[in-house]
Amino acid sequence: MIQTHRSTIVCISRKLQDKSADFIMFKLSSHVYQLVTTIGYRRHLLKQGGWIISLIMFLSLFEIAISQNQSSDPESTQVLQLHYQDGHVVVDNGILQLTLSNPEGFVTGIRYNGIENVLAYTGNEHDRGYWDLVWNFPGKKVKKSKGTLDRIEATKMEVITQSDEKIELSFSRTWNASSTTALPVNIDKRFVVLRNSSGFYSYAIFERLKGWPAVELDNIRLVFKLNQDKFHYMAISDERQRNMPVPEDRIPPRGKPLAYPEAVQLLDPIKPEFKGEVDDKYEYSMESKDIKVHGWISTNDSVGFWQITPSNEFRSAGPLKQFLGSHVGPTNLAVFHSTHYVGAELIMSFEEGEAWKKVFGPVFIYMNSFPKGVDPLLLWTQAKNQTKIEEEKWPYNFTASSDYPSSDQRGSVTGRLLVRDRYIRSEDIPANGSYVGLAAPGDVGSWQREYKGYQFWSKADEKGYFSINNVRTGRYNLYAFVPGFIGDYHNQTVFDISPGTNISLGDLVYEPPRDGVTLWEIGVPDRTAAEFYIPDPNPTFTNKLYLNRSDQYRQYGLWERYAELYPHEDMVYNVDVDDYSKNWFYMQVTRKQADGGYNGTTWQIKFQLDDKMKNFTGNFKLRIALATSNVAELQVRVNDLSVDPPLFTTGEIGKDNTIARHGIHGLYWLYSVNVPASSLRHGNNTIYLTQPLAISPFQGLMYDYIRLECPDSISHLT
Repeated sequence: MIQTHRSTIVCISRKLQDKSADFIMFKLSSHVYQLVTTIGYRRHLLKQGGWIISLIMFLSLFEIAISQNQSSDPESTQVLQLHYQDGHVVVDNGILQLTLSNPEGFVTGIRYNGIENVLAYTGNEHDRGYWDLVWNFPGKKVKKSKGTLDRIEATKMEVITQSDEKIELSFSRTWNASSTTALPVNIDKRFVVLRNSSGFYSYAIFERLKGWPAVELDNIRLVFKLNQDKFHYMAISDERQRNMPVPEDRIPPRGKPLAYPEAVQLLDPIKPEFKGEVDDKYEYSMESKDIKVHGWISTNDSVGFWQITPSNEFRSAGPLKQFLGSHVGPTNLAVFHSTHYVGAELIMSFEEGEAWKKVFGPVFIYMNSFPKGVDPLLLWTQAKNQTKIEEEKWPYNFTASSDYPSSDQRGSVTGRLLVRDRYIRSEDIPANGSYVGLAAPGDVGSWQREYKGYQFWSKADEKGYFSINNVRTGRYNLYAFVPGFIGDYHNQTVFDISPGTNISLGDLVYEPPRDGVTLWEIGVPDRTAAEFYIPDPNPTFTNKLYLNRSDQYRQYGLWERYAELYPHEDMVYNVDVDDYSKNWFYMQVTRKQADGGYNGTTWQIKFQLDDKMKNFTGNFKLRIALATSNVAELQVRVNDLSVDPPLFTTGEIGKDNTIARHGIHGLYWLYSVNVPASSLRHGNNTIYLTQPLAISPFQGLMYDYIRLECPDSISHLT
């Protein structure tokens, strides 16, 4: 009986790999989908004695996945070939065919699964797949906020490796010292195709030598523009997936530009389902730590195009930095460096004579497919599985460049992070869920503005243990931030990582800022404003993907909702009765006036002090953590709004532009304000928070957390 079942499984598995078995797949696809995604369905099959059916379908799906990836079956092994054709070089491994312009190094074609070219086939072939960057000589910007867009056109093609197992190609250009207009950076773009691989890898080596001119880099990307007739369904996470409009829908009169060029309302889209929606690429941005796989599905062809990033060690500014990914085009981006959600502080600036080298990538461009009859949206699940495979293979061992070190040339750092706050608990608290990382030596929190080196981050477990593996050689400080606690941990020790280094740090203790017991607090210290009140969007300007969701802050135009909810007076928050999730607007923005201008805003925090507080002397401590700031200033006054100068001011800070770009955080700012006991009184008190700068609707602040501490230095737990 067992032998019979085994033969049945093998037989069906083989048939499922045959594209002619469409009818079988049609019958099984709905069951396979439920089997993969629904625990209850699997239990139902088991209860009905259907374990054989469950096993057959599972092995069938597994074999399909294997057939799309890297098969070890000798009969399926394809010959890896390299061809030269009329200014192009073609790499063919039997699964896909990759065509690049020679010597420029632009990706002009990807043939896969019967599709002649998964990339855009109209327009200039150099506008399909390419590396690019934006740069400037200091003080010589071409436009007010943009620099020179450089498509990184190589001048030399070289075959680095060609064997039965892999082909690696180099497309490079070298800076000419006699040029006064060229970017003073050597760039080597690499493309790697492996035998039996359903995709290809790309990385780039950037290098400056000593003595070269000063320069600034704003943006570094790898871009793919896909076949618009094929790819309509975008997936960037389990929750963020949808059919997408096309670029023509954005062009007037079909589309109407809104407050800035990226945001367009679709008035007469080609497909009526998108009518009235707002499209903006920033609605689909992601935090670096979450950018592992994203891409597009051609539902008619059951083909997926994915970009897989197994490590974010080469991206700028740490795990919370936000980047663009996939958006209308259909466009697929790997953004390695950008100033988005940070601003000018993240312009990559090199001084005269400064040497530098950095490897961006590799990233894996992965393609998969299913036979007709299988739900094509399952391609997303398979892409996630492939991502796990790529993560386990990192760092890759097949790259030819000595600038990309293998695992035996790297080191590791392990330890345990504890939090010590005696006003909360008498024992040290494991830093559960904290992010612990290595970045260039600097100051507290400097990692969120660091861009020239590499960063390596790990999430601590429930007991606070962390392990940072595969660290490149170099000199680092250890940094961390802990959900639920304000501030940053910074270990000033400089750790020299060399090949094979394994550093065990033991227990480390973070003591977050604290001078006394909490009198009251607003929010949750998690570096975002997500816990505060986020209004429903204006129904005229919505993205259907984000309706009635916790991330509806991604909707367009929420900055205008403040004046609608508070038409005559600014927000007043009473700590004794109000709920910050319902009564604290998530961003303090300007107020638009009837004449088209804008006014600053002043928020009030009302609280009471009882008789026990009247004899206190010294200073209370007001902790204010900001989740973002955009060309804004925070002024603090206590019980007297007319006081000038205020008790405290940040001055003008931030150019994050988080408000316009539908974010919930940008750079993190932490301030500790001394509030003299003499300025407070028994009974009712008011703290005024004023943001006075007002020439734009996008100026403002988002708060992360606010706390007032009593100046009692002995009321901690012992």
